[in-house]
Amino acid sequence: MTPRRQQILGIAAELFAARGFHGVSVAELGSACGISGPALYKHFESKDAMLAEMLVSISETLLDQGRRRVAGADGPRAALEALVEWHIEFAIDHRALIVVQDRDWSSLPDEARERVRTLQRAYVDLWADQVRLLDPSVTTEASRTRAHVLFGLLNSTPHSGRLPDPQLHEVLREMAHGALGL
Repeated sequence: MTPRRQQILGIAAELFAARGFHGVSVAELGSACGISGPALYKHFESKDAMLAEMLVSISETLLDQGRRRVAGADGPRAALEALVEWHIEFAIDHRALIVVQDRDWSSLPDEARERVRTLQRAYVDLWADQVRLLDPSVTTEASRTRAHVLFGLLNSTPHSGRLPDPQLHEVLREMAHGALGL
């Protein structure tokens, strides 16, 4: 992805988070990016395509980085610690994307929604596998449930921003480690 596309997606994420996908016009997006609305079509086929790329690419990034963290870890405890750190970094740095994912999910085109679901399932399973490796008595469904519950905690950053980011990071780490028994 080109730096300009990344910049446009970042601006779009902030606007969508503030006003909702349907609350932002192409003209407003263009203006915020310093170009005309129609000039956005040089970068994206449509506003729907912009939302799709935004949410698909972040899901791909979560999974790719998660896999790297697990591959570089020395055992399931270290893997879970690395996954927690990665997800906290993501959640603090991408609050707007969390809001957009949550609020504008239904606006995603069907193909993109299915791709995001597939990536999310793989990300959940990445975490669940490490939970099970750490404690083989945990069932597959229970380990997936733990991953989902943990994501709810870590993805609370758009709503828990009363602390400075470094302190919030510490609180999230402490709570995640406690939830995982680390």
